[in-house]
Amino acid sequence: MMELSRDEFEDLVAEALDTIPPDLTAHMRNVVIVVEDDAPERGLLGLYQGVPLTERGDWYGAVLPDHISIYRTEILRICDTREDVVEEVRITVVHEIAHHFGIDDGKLHELGY
Repeated sequence: MMELSRDEFEDLVAEALDTIPPDLTAHMRNVVIVVEDDAPERGLLGLYQGVPLTERGDWYGAVLPDHISIYRTEILRICDTREDVVEEVRITVVHEIAHHFGIDDGKLHELGY
């Protein structure tokens, strides 16, 4: 298991977010991304909770932000090197943001995420 401080890990998440094309981030609405130390279940690296953009209609308003969690301990547990952590954080961030855009797990796995 890799060891990385919370600050270092949060920096990696920020760097991964910076790789998302501005054309996409401009469309992200009402979403918060947080780093959490522990996942609710073993093996869960990230979690999207909310209403994907593709499912929002006229009814959508005055709702709490969508919530993307990136789970530090679980990612560190499966990585052997810092480079592994950087790559896994990037993949996890992209994966969870894709859910915000309405892309399901099946399509993400086809795309390598």
